[in-house]
Amino acid sequence: PSAVLFQQFDRLLFLRKGGQTVYFGPIGKNSRTLLDYFESNGSRKCDDEENPAEFMLEVAGNKDHDWHETWKASPEAQGVQEGIDEIHKERSQVEETDNDASAHAEFAMPFSQQLTEVTIRVFQQYWRMPSYIMAKFLLSIVAGLFIGFSFFAADTSQQGMQNVLFSIFMVTTIFTSLVQQIMPMFVSQRELYEVREKPSKAYSWKAFFIANIIVEIPYQIMAAIFTWACFYYPVVGVQSSERQGLVLFFLIVFMIFASTFGQMCIAALPDAQTASAILTLLFSMTLIFNGVMQSPTALPGFWIFMYRVSPLTYWVGGIAAALLHGRAVECAQAELSIFPPPAGQTCQQYMGAYISAAGGKLSDPGSTTECSYCALTVADQYLASVGISWTTRWRNLGLMFAYIAFNIFMATFLYWFFRVRKSKKSKGPGLGEKVQKSMQWLTRKGKKQQ
Repeated sequence: PSAVLFQQFDRLLFLRKGGQTVYFGPIGKNSRTLLDYFESNGSRKCDDEENPAEFMLEVAGNKDHDWHETWKASPEAQGVQEGIDEIHKERSQVEETDNDASAHAEFAMPFSQQLTEVTIRVFQQYWRMPSYIMAKFLLSIVAGLFIGFSFFAADTSQQGMQNVLFSIFMVTTIFTSLVQQIMPMFVSQRELYEVREKPSKAYSWKAFFIANIIVEIPYQIMAAIFTWACFYYPVVGVQSSERQGLVLFFLIVFMIFASTFGQMCIAALPDAQTASAILTLLFSMTLIFNGVMQSPTALPGFWIFMYRVSPLTYWVGGIAAALLHGRAVECAQAELSIFPPPAGQTCQQYMGAYISAAGGKLSDPGSTTECSYCALTVADQYLASVGISWTTRWRNLGLMFAYIAFNIFMATFLYWFFRVRKSKKSKGPGLGEKVQKSMQWLTRKGKKQQ
């Protein structure tokens, strides 16, 4: 160090290779105390223009003089030892009155303070990475605009109703992109904690894990608001306040569900690539069996359980009810069933009993030559056929919160079980490493077959 910087220190502990003490004591003004020690014990005189720090290193590096032995025999070393003995003597006479159990806890701070400080730090880290935040918001805005204007101003025909329902399905497809952004970020945070903070006992793994779950929530809520504004109004326009708020709530829980689902998948695994393979499989299962692509009545009996356990079943059911409940259906010309009534009867006389039982409406009930029949009068009739009801909207929203809680529980449990828990029996590679090796083996095998 420079001479000016060296003067900023009051005392010096100078160790040579092997941790052996060369000098321990005050430096003194203009390093005079330190220089006097070396000069009085046989070193050359330090010139006024010399840097005391460089002089000290040069002298201590002289192999002809054992400065460690010199220190042990010096009065300065004896004075240091007497000071240490005096401290021990004073402490031995002090009665231990600390009955606070937390004084001997694993961590210096209580868990609540750990969680507060770690959460603040992770928020600061996110704030200093605007590229990650902007990518999340840009995805939400662009996807919302693309979906919204792909199904812009859906009309009241049956096809228009199907367009609204399919726009909901399209919103679910941004799930994997959102999670693919979250998992690498979590891996980098986890590596930092496990390499630096965990060995030093800076704070608990629970504080680390909960803080990384919490920090995603505000950004996911903002992403949900952007998607809602860009998707909702172009497709269905302005509805009642309850409808608008309900759709927003469903989009918020969808975004939070995505973040917690991603953290559950990556919690125990070594890298984002391995977790992505598992994530894609699990999401595909929930997407295929959510009731949009295939109604539950058309599913094979064995797979009906996937419809019932899929979180997207309840999410799609709730948001579809909010968008389509009470929506009048006016069949387009191509959607009408056109047929002649029996001779001497009007369309109403001929179809009245059927309409009373099955629903629908006639475009020209008084006609005696040609009947135009529309099978739907309101969107709720179609929703009922796929198991969606307006009355279950709040239940479905509550179930989404239950799925979020499940994700958080499983993420915490998996992280503890595979990365925190100490087991004497588990001496081999962990589950994450085994899964990663299996995926790499399958990839190599596929390339050889090609």
